[in-house]
Formats: sequence, C-alpha cells, structure tokens
Amino acid sequence: MSRIGKRPVAIPSGVTASINEGMLSVKGPKGTLSLKLADEITYDVQADGISVQPANATKRARSFWGMQRTLVQNLVTGVTEGFTKKLLITGVGYRANAQGRKLKLQLGYSHDVDIDVPEGLEVKTPDNTTVEISGADKQKVGQLAAEIRRWRKPEPYKGKGIKYDGEYIFRKEGKKK
Repeated sequence: MSRIGKRPVAIPSGVTASINEGMLSVKGPKGTLSLKLADEITYDVQADGISVQPANATKRARSFWGMQRTLVQNLVTGVTEGFTKKLLITGVGYRANAQGRKLKLQLGYSHDVDIDVPEGLEVKTPDNTTVEISGADKQKVGQLAAEIRRWRKPEPYKGKGIKYDGEYIFRKEGKKK
C-alpha cells in the first residue's frame, strides 16, 4: 500500500478538474494544466478531491500509484500557487539580466549566453547575481533552471558558478606549497 497514493488530492475553491479522452485537466487562477493518464491507475474526480487508485494488483500498477498521485498534486498546486526556483550566481564578472522573453548571462566566456524563456514561465533578476524562475508547471520550471545551471556548474575550489538557492557546494582545499 502506498502511503502517498492512499490520500486523495484536495481541490481548493476556484479550481476545477475534469477527465476527457485519457487526459486529466485542472483549471485554476494561474492557468490550465493537463496530465496524460496512466492505464494502470484509475482516477476518480469528486467535488472535494481527486482519488488515485491502482487499476489492478500488478507490481507496475502499485509502483505508478504514488507517482501519479504526486503528479496530480503538482497540477493542483501549480494552478493555485505556482512553483519557483531561485538560482544564485557566484564569480567575478558573472551576472544575469532578464530582457523581455530572454535571459542574458555573462559567465566568463568570450560571448554572452542568451537563453529563450519558454511560454508559461517568467524569469526575474532582482539583482545581477540572482535569477528567479516561476511558473505553473513544475517540470518546466525545473528544466529551465537545470539548463541555466548547466552553463556554469559550481566548482569545488572557489565555489564559482551557478547554484540553486540552498544548495551546498562541497569545498576542497587547494594545492599545498
């Protein structure tokens, strides 16, 4: 029995959920998100919540159970509150600047790095060493944050690079003379 899967996903006021042609659609104040339904799981939309149960007793159905419930929870959270990732840039001369639907990064390369911001996401730079990515879709927010971080991962000697807020960088001692 999945402890996560047993609990129904609560639907707050102002949010509607419906199942059409193998897709679960959740509509709320921040937009509409949809999820392709897994065949191994049965979904039941009621007025107070969405319950997720395995369709049969196979190992595959039980392994999908908790994950599918979490994906449904992410849809509901995304259309009500949204998700945010914060990146911190450390290094001399490293900076970021959001310009409309583009993010311009200066990361010590001979050229600036321009990143297009996908539809449905918003990128803000409160200062030139902080990047905040927000949106309704948790997967898209995390994917964009990972793509930005990939340009200059934090290195262990000086800690220079792009890291997530709250991420711990294991520091190493340099060469001894």
